[in-house]
Amino acid sequence: MRLLYCGDIMGKPGRDVVVSEIPRLRKELRLDFVVACGENAAHGFGITAMICQQLFAAGVDVVTTGNHAWDQREIVTYIEAEPRLLRPLNYPPETPGQGMGFYKTAEGRRVIVIQVMGRLYMDPLDDPFRALDEALKLHPLRDAADAILIDLHAEASSEKGALAHLADGRASMAVGSHTHIPTADGRLMPGGTAFQSDAGMCGVYDSVIGMNKHIATDRFVTKMRGERLEPAEGEATLCGVYVETDDRTGLATKIAPVRVGGHLAPAGP
Repeated sequence: MRLLYCGDIMGKPGRDVVVSEIPRLRKELRLDFVVACGENAAHGFGITAMICQQLFAAGVDVVTTGNHAWDQREIVTYIEAEPRLLRPLNYPPETPGQGMGFYKTAEGRRVIVIQVMGRLYMDPLDDPFRALDEALKLHPLRDAADAILIDLHAEASSEKGALAHLADGRASMAVGSHTHIPTADGRLMPGGTAFQSDAGMCGVYDSVIGMNKHIATDRFVTKMRGERLEPAEGEATLCGVYVETDDRTGLATKIAPVRVGGHLAPAGP
């Protein structure tokens, strides 16, 4: 299978580049399944039902969220009714929505998507290691799905790396989100799971992690909150991770960064 994971969508520029590029990428890369992190899609803070529908219409199969999942109040009821929108699995059981979903490609192949959120420098949620381990025990690769994609939404690369090692050999890919900077450590792990610490963001890189650089810099200089942070404007880059899997095992055979447009050097499979 050919899988694409797109990193955190930041504001309207990020939405625009994803909506404009995904149809072309699906065709050119012959993608079977596309996942994108949408937790910053609504002006940098959360996501709305309308934005989800725009992403689905463009060819995104599943949207994940993260620590900004609940920034837009309307999403609480929407996520209950929309299985293609996920929140981290290790939220308490009473939390609306689901952290794992079961899907089928157009050709009928089975895909599981899981998102967990780290706890280092993040909200003190339930244990992501226990949650991920239990999910993978209950739904083994090949028996339960032809491909398993894991979104590791966390601040610390160490925590994301440890979670990936826990999943190695049990998932097709485990890719980090949240820090908005694409890392250079994309690789096939010993057990056959594709891993990259962070996919990067889909947003404007002439910025401070997607936010207006002047407002963000002023906060560091003055140590005052000042103006409300606003997403940067300009040409956005789509950042993601491309993975190919072996249909017999569900494990990865190839991983490559994807960067399209904007200020970063282009990259692709």
